[in-house]
Order: sequence, then structure tokens, then C-alpha cells
Amino acid sequence: MIRFYRAPWSTNCERVALALAHKGLEAEAVLIDYSDRFAVEEVSGQGLVPVIDDHGTVVNDSINILRYRDLTRSSGQILFPGDTAQRAAVEIFIEWFDSVWKQAPNRIEEEMEGGSPDGDLVRELSETMDRHLDRFEALLSARDYLSGDVVGASDFVAFPFLRYAAGRPQGDDELFHRILDEHQSLNSRGRLSDWIARVDALPRTHG
Repeated sequence: MIRFYRAPWSTNCERVALALAHKGLEAEAVLIDYSDRFAVEEVSGQGLVPVIDDHGTVVNDSINILRYRDLTRSSGQILFPGDTAQRAAVEIFIEWFDSVWKQAPNRIEEEMEGGSPDGDLVRELSETMDRHLDRFEALLSARDYLSGDVVGASDFVAFPFLRYAAGRPQGDDELFHRILDEHQSLNSRGRLSDWIARVDALPRTHG
């Protein structure tokens, strides 16, 4: 069985939990406390989660894990399209999401952690996050999921972050998640709201 090293409330671990369930794969959870990363460091040589250990094959980073599961197992549903052009479009979306979309909330977090946030900068970054939500609303104008009519890697990559536009789960008080909650809104974004509900209803393999 796959061993799944994860941490509570982790957005990147949520990506993997959704993907594993989509592929019909079970996992044994190894829950990591951020104050004690020994278990994940011992197996992977670094302290970040998620990490999976698939019978001795160790893979870290949520996107690498999604790619690994799709390439090495045929069970369950696909995560990436088989068509070359469609696959490339999904990969471009994922790269944009992790390298461009994340910049605004990450910068806001840096400002908040510094103790003296620049209010004008925070407002500018918040407006950027708001504009990005309009892009997701537009992507969903003629389809149920971000890359087409079936759920896949694009949805699992974005959902754990965009879900906070619908509110924050009770008990989740991480600063980054508060930022995602407070600087995203579903007002006049009905398609995005429906998409969040659709993906949120999917199963997870937490282990």
C-alpha cells in the first residue's frame, strides 16, 4: 500500500488526496506535525509534504505525485488527457497556477508576517486575486471543469486554494488560508461557486 505523508489543512496534500481517490488508490497516512518533520525527512531527504512512498518509490511535491500516479497506474480515472495538445494545455495551466496565480497570496502572506504590511500593496494584490477569479469564472462558462467536461489534474491543482472563496473550515486558522478566505469572493461568480461545490463533493484518500 502507498504511504502518504501529509499534514493537517495542507492545500498541497489536498491535491494528492483528491487525485488518489480519483485513481481509486488506497493509502496509509503518516501525519506530520510541522514542529517535527523527522518521518518525512527520513524517507524523502527533505521536510515538505506531501510525499508518497509507493513500495519503495518515493515521490515528493504535489504536482510530481499527480504526474507519477497518472503515468504508472492505469486504475481509476485519468488525471491528464491522452491527447498531446490537451495534455499540453493542462500542463500550461498548472505551471501558470503555481508560478503566477500563487504570487499574489504569497506576497500578502509575506507582508502580514513582516508585522508592518503595506496597505496599498495588499490592496493591489487583493485586486489581482479578484481578477483571477473572473478568469476561472470564464473558463467554466461552457464546461463543468477547468480543462473540460470531466474532472482532472487542473481541478485538483486549483481547488484546494480556490475553495477558500466559499469560506474557511472551522478550526483552520493558518495565515495563508485566512488570506485565501479574506481576499477571494464568489459574489457574481455562480459558475465558480458551482464548480467548488462539485469538486468538494468528490472523495479523498487521506489514509
